[in-house]
Amino acid sequence: MRRAFPAVLAVCMSLLSPFAVWAQTGNACDLNQDGVVDVRDIQSAINMVLGLAPCNANIVAAGVCNIIVVRRVTNAVLTGTCSTGATVSHSVSLSWTASTSSNITGYNVYRGAASSGPFTKLTANLVAVLNYTDTAVQAGQTYYYVATAVDNNSNESSYSTPAQAVIPSP
Repeated sequence: MRRAFPAVLAVCMSLLSPFAVWAQTGNACDLNQDGVVDVRDIQSAINMVLGLAPCNANIVAAGVCNIIVVRRVTNAVLTGTCSTGATVSHSVSLSWTASTSSNITGYNVYRGAASSGPFTKLTANLVAVLNYTDTAVQAGQTYYYVATAVDNNSNESSYSTPAQAVIPSP
C-alpha cells in the first residue's frame, strides 16, 4: 500500500495543477516532444516567438512562430485539442478600364468556373467605380470574371474578356 501512495499523489497533483497535462503522441502542440502537451509547451512557444529558441512549430504553418501559435498551444493545454492549419481568407481584387460610352451609369461583375461561363452575377447593385473585390472565394479554386457596362437606359453590354484568378491553398 505504501508504494501506491506516491503514484496516486502524483496523479492528484497533476489534476490540481493550473494547467492540465494531456498525453498526445505526435501532437503538433507538443513543441518539446516529451509526449505531453503542458505548460512547458506554452513556454516553448513563447520562447520561439521571442526568438529565444529555434522556431520548429508546425501549428499555423511550418516554421511560423507568432502569437497564434502561443494561443493554440495554450488552448491545447486547457482543452486537449490542438488546432492546426492556417486560417487564411482569400479575396480577388478586380479592376477594369472605363467604358468609352458617355452614358454609362455603372458596371456589373460576374464570376464563373470556366472561361466560357456560365457566369453568376456578383453585384446586387451597379458598381460605380472601376474596381470590385470578391471575398467569397474558396482556397484551391480557379475562377473567371467578366464585367459589363450598363447605360442610363439599363442596357447592358456584352461580357468583357474573362480574367482568371487562381486561389492558393490554403
